[in-house]
Amino acid sequence: MTEKISREELVKIYNIEITFFNDLVDNGLLTVKTENNTSYLMYEDLPAFEKFANWHYDLEINLPGLEVIHDMLKKLEDMKQKNRELMARLAAIGSRYEEG
Repeated sequence: MTEKISREELVKIYNIEITFFNDLVDNGLLTVKTENNTSYLMYEDLPAFEKFANWHYDLEINLPGLEVIHDMLKKLEDMKQKNRELMARLAAIGSRYEEG
């Protein structure tokens, strides 16, 4: 069973505005599960939530800024993965070249 925490508990524990949490969900930055009219965040998504809350409340980054940063970091991670794949292909080609 996957562990989860309700939106209301998060708002209370992290001392954030419920509208901020709802905005994260509405803008696709967080995904929630709804059961019996209660929204839940999965524990595996807590690091992303904490990151957004810290950026917003500590660094005063607004929602559009959060979206831009999130998209840029996602693109950077995709580029890193593609780079790893290309380096592995290059290494494979290099080893075949050395063998031949």
